Amino acid sequence: MLANAVEGRRLFVLLPFAMIAGLICYAGLPFEPQYWALAGIGAVLAAAIIMSLAQINRLRVLVLLAAFWAGLGLLPVHGALFGTPMLGFPIYGEYEAVVDEILSQTDVERRIIVSRLVPIGDARPAGIVRARLLVGAEPPLQPGDVIRAKLRLAPVPGPVLPGSFDGQFHAFFSGIGAYGNVTSGLSLVSEGSAFDPTRRVEGLRSAIAGRIAAVLEGPASAIGQAMVMGDQSAISDETRDVMAASGLAHIYSISGLHLSLVAGGMFFLLRLALASVPGWTQTLPIKKIAAIGGIVTACGYLLLAGGVANVPALRSTIMLGLIFGAILAGRRALTMRNVAIAALAIIIIDPASIFRASFQLSFAAVVALIGIYELPRLAPPENRGWFSRFARNVRLTALTSLIAGTATVLFSAYHFQQTAPLGVVGNVLVLPVVSFVIMPFAMLSVLAMPFGIEAPFVRIMGWGIERMVDGAELVASWSAGLDSNPLLTSTALIIGLIALAWFAFLQNYWRLAGPVLAIPAVLLFGLDIRPDVLIADTTQAVAVRGADGMGLLTGKAGSFAVDVWSEHYQEEIAPLLPGARCDSLACVANAGQFSVAVVKSAEAFAEDCARHQLVITRLRAPQACRAQAQVVDARDLAAGGVHWLRWDATADGFAVRTAVPNLTRPWRAGPR
Repeated sequence: MLANAVEGRRLFVLLPFAMIAGLICYAGLPFEPQYWALAGIGAVLAAAIIMSLAQINRLRVLVLLAAFWAGLGLLPVHGALFGTPMLGFPIYGEYEAVVDEILSQTDVERRIIVSRLVPIGDARPAGIVRARLLVGAEPPLQPGDVIRAKLRLAPVPGPVLPGSFDGQFHAFFSGIGAYGNVTSGLSLVSEGSAFDPTRRVEGLRSAIAGRIAAVLEGPASAIGQAMVMGDQSAISDETRDVMAASGLAHIYSISGLHLSLVAGGMFFLLRLALASVPGWTQTLPIKKIAAIGGIVTACGYLLLAGGVANVPALRSTIMLGLIFGAILAGRRALTMRNVAIAALAIIIIDPASIFRASFQLSFAAVVALIGIYELPRLAPPENRGWFSRFARNVRLTALTSLIAGTATVLFSAYHFQQTAPLGVVGNVLVLPVVSFVIMPFAMLSVLAMPFGIEAPFVRIMGWGIERMVDGAELVASWSAGLDSNPLLTSTALIIGLIALAWFAFLQNYWRLAGPVLAIPAVLLFGLDIRPDVLIADTTQAVAVRGADGMGLLTGKAGSFAVDVWSEHYQEEIAPLLPGARCDSLACVANAGQFSVAVVKSAEAFAEDCARHQLVITRLRAPQACRAQAQVVDARDLAAGGVHWLRWDATADGFAVRTAVPNLTRPWRAGPR
């Protein structure tokens, strides 16, 4: 079985998995590897590969090792090329800066990326490459514009929980060294060049969004803008929750579905139009001409969707390019090798993206769909009526949704703590509307905009979006009470990656053994437990588990950290822990098996360190306190960020996890 896969040259599909393994190992290192060591290992591997060219089995192993090494060294290379010093403490002052990108915008505010920050007056140099700013809705801005304003720049926040999304990691590899906002005096100093391609594309995206907003309103307008040009900022939290609960959140995120419908639709229309001209089918390669049209359409849609920054759209564009390229070359289009090539391209272009949910979800779904497609299956009967064809399309839609949903359930549960148990039903109800109403009329709307006649097409698209939201609300109501799922650790993702690699490597039904065996492995090694204490690093929030659940010993309900904790662990955190007592010196609580003190004043250390198992303070605790109790003080919070603690009665102490493993990596903001 394995030997047949090796002889069938299936090792190629393992190359992206080997690179991903290298990337994971690099990110998990407690230190930054030396460049000379990486280069030395690479030279040894290159020499070994050259000497093993005649020994095919050894060569195959060495190539996989080289892919692993490439993954290990890829992020340091990207860090050297695109990384930035990370701001370690807040700074204030007046600056000039160049607008690089407009991430999102509403009627009230915008999120933008700026670079080349120049201090004005006595403002201190920021010392970073780029910053992400929250600015008001006026004046109008486009990429290339130079702005001046008084800014507050702050360090990029770390993870809110151990193992959660690491904003510092992703910001570093994007060259973003600080987050900030305009405090006053935002003005436009000069406009960018009218010939700047980025500016022209952003202007086109803004114009399209404005045309859609002029015709539609509410969720239809917000989702329409997201599906046409990738800006999800106007979608409300209520709409997001409904779409997620019904398994339809992928609809408004531009990815393979949208690009396939638009580029595939253009391919079909061009081929049909060319074939309708008498004689052209014999004199012109109309299928190849239509394939070129599909590639151009996919690239154009990618630009509207935000370009290479939109990883799902980029991956789908590369995949479509390979499919249409296979048509041009006269080869089979849908193969696991093409999936591997697309994954390798994404990994090389943006290696940090493999740690984002969007890459993991789209990669798992595509591998699963292509893998099932490769399995032997019965050919459909040649003579079928319209009802038979319709029933088969519904069945295929349901099967596609089931396969993609099953392949991504592990990653969805880990990243979002949410699965959509009736997602198959939601997709069967809604995808026909998306395929035959929303996306076709979205494409017609954009094509009609230069002539100013887009309104009827936009209205039909909006009608389809409204029906889609109606279907999502219906399925979400059916799913009430069915959307809880177990908590998972990062070990579960490693198990899922191994199972996916097995599934991609084999071609027969033995490939299903990987996902099947992954289920008990996750249940044995991948389940997480809830904490007894959570301590925020940048706010005063301290949540403690009492007899009636978790409640705040200090801090405010509704803060970002508290909301994330509540959502992640799927339980309410009460605004005040029952039985908690506070005065000017400390807040204390008895949680049953243990007691906690949050010390506010140094005067409380002498009493509270002797009386409580856990002492938390934003001050520096005296060494004598650590001899009497388990302590989390200012030094611990600065080094480890958010703290997760679980009471261990056997050890008579707390097991501790920190959101920041160490401060030795280049993407960490804070004291070294």
